[in-house]
Amino acid sequence: MEKIDPRKILVIDDEPSLRDGARRILSRMDFEVFLAPRGEDGLDLIEKEPVAIVLLDMKMPGMDGMEVLKRIMALERGILVIVITGYATVETAIEAMQRGAYNFIPKPYQPDQLRIAVSRAREKLELAIETRRLQEERKRTLEDLHTEQSRTLTIIESLPNGVIVTNADGKVVLINPACYRYLDIPIQKEPGEFTLEEIFDNRELCSLVLDISKGRYIDYADIPAHEIERNNKKFFMVRCRPVLGEKKECLGAVVNIVDISTMKALDQVKSEFVAKVSHELRSPLSTIHEQLNMVMMANMVDNKGTVSQEDKYMLSRAKEKTRALISTIGDLLDLSRIEAGMSSKEPKPVQVDDLLRNIGDFLNARAIAKNQTLAVTTPETPLPAIIADPMAMESVFGNLISNAINYTQEGGQIDVNCDLAGNNIRVKVKDNGFGIDAKYMDKIFERFYRVKNEKTRFITGTGLGLPIVKGIVDSMNGYINVESEVNKGTTFTVLLPLKKNPVGIM
Repeated sequence: MEKIDPRKILVIDDEPSLRDGARRILSRMDFEVFLAPRGEDGLDLIEKEPVAIVLLDMKMPGMDGMEVLKRIMALERGILVIVITGYATVETAIEAMQRGAYNFIPKPYQPDQLRIAVSRAREKLELAIETRRLQEERKRTLEDLHTEQSRTLTIIESLPNGVIVTNADGKVVLINPACYRYLDIPIQKEPGEFTLEEIFDNRELCSLVLDISKGRYIDYADIPAHEIERNNKKFFMVRCRPVLGEKKECLGAVVNIVDISTMKALDQVKSEFVAKVSHELRSPLSTIHEQLNMVMMANMVDNKGTVSQEDKYMLSRAKEKTRALISTIGDLLDLSRIEAGMSSKEPKPVQVDDLLRNIGDFLNARAIAKNQTLAVTTPETPLPAIIADPMAMESVFGNLISNAINYTQEGGQIDVNCDLAGNNIRVKVKDNGFGIDAKYMDKIFERFYRVKNEKTRFITGTGLGLPIVKGIVDSMNGYINVESEVNKGTTFTVLLPLKKNPVGIM
C-alpha cells in the first residue's frame, strides 16, 4: 500500500457548495484537494491517491458516513478522518470517535474552524512521520552493525577484549568473537537470539546495561564497573557506556569485557606475600617499640642522667618510627584481609548519613585547627540503610575526609554530601585544596603511592589509605571515582549498592 501524503486531502460531501467552499479554503493552505460527492467515490479515490486527511459528511445518499469511516479505518493506513455533519449530536460524536475519527466539526462551520481542525491534523501526521523516520534511522544505526561489512565492524571483531552492543530497548545487536570465547556463548547463536540474562548470570549487571541502553544514566561518571567470575574460574572486568547519536540522544549501550584473571592471580600472590611478611615483622617491631619505651621510662624514674639529651632525642625518634612501621603493617594486614574477602565483623545495616555526621563531628577539630570549614550535608529524609561492616565504612569515609583535610591549605573548604543515585547511595567528598595532577590520577590507588611536591612533601602518611578505601568499596561491588584539578581541589565520589552484600567485608 502506498504511503500517505500529509499534503493531500479528500472532501466527501454530497453538497456541491460545501465541497467547493472547502476546496477554496484548503487550496490556500497548500493542500492538494480531491472531491467526492458520494462515499463510494471517496473510497475509490483513497485507493488511487495517498490522501492523509479526509473531511467526511455523515449524512449522504447511498453509503452513509459511518460506513465510509468504518472502511477507511479498516485500511490501517493512518488516515485522519474529520467528521462533518449538520446532524450533530453527542451520541453521533461519541460513536464516530469510537470508530476511529480524529475530530468532529458540526455544520454550519466557519472557515477558521475548518482551518484549525485541518492544521492540527496535518501537524499530527507530520510529527508521526518524523517520529517513524527517526525510529527507523535509529534501528538501522545499531542493528546494521552486525551485518555491515565495514571497517568499524572489522576493528570491533579483531579486538582482544569482549564487546557487546545493545539497542535502545536493551536488545543485543552485536557480539564480537572475543566475547563469545570469554563467556562461553555457543558460536552458532546470533546476537538477537538470546537476552542479557543468558549472557550475564548477574541480575544487577543486566539491569545496569538495560538502564544505560534506555538513557536513564544522566551522569556517566556514576556508571560503576563490575567484576564477574565465570564457572571456569575466569575473572572479567565489565565496563558499560552509552552509545550516543549526533544529537547526543542515547541509542543503546556498549559493554567492554576485559579478562583480568592473570592480574587477579598476581594480586593474590602479592597479597599473600605482603600478609606473610607483615605478620612476621609486626611481632619483633612491637617488642622493639616496648623496649624503647621501657628504656625511656626507666631513665625518667631513676633520674640519674645516664641518658644524654641527644640519646633521648634518638630514642624518641626511634620510638616514633617503630610506631609508624607498626601502623603501616596494620594497614597492610587490613588491606590483605580485604582483598582475601575476610571480615572482622558480621555485616549489618549502616545508616550512611548518620555515619557521615558522626565522622564529621569527630574530624571537625582537625579542620578547625587548620582554620578550615568542614560541612557535612545529608538529605532531610533519612537514606535507606546499606548492609556493611560499620568499621569498614568508618575506614572509607574517615580516610577520604582526613585526606581532604590534610591536602587542603589553611582556611580551605571541605564539603561532604550524600544522596540517592538509582539503586546506590552516593557520597561526595569535595575540597578546594592542592588538587592532583592528571598524570598521577592512575596511580593514587596503588599501595604506598603518595603525590609529593612542594605543597605536600611535609604531609605524613603511608600511602595505604586510598588502596584500603578502594579495596573496601570494590568488595561491596561499589564504585569510586576521583575528579581533580591542580590548585582548585579534588572530589571523590563513592557509590554503594543498596542490595545486601553476600560477602563479608573488612
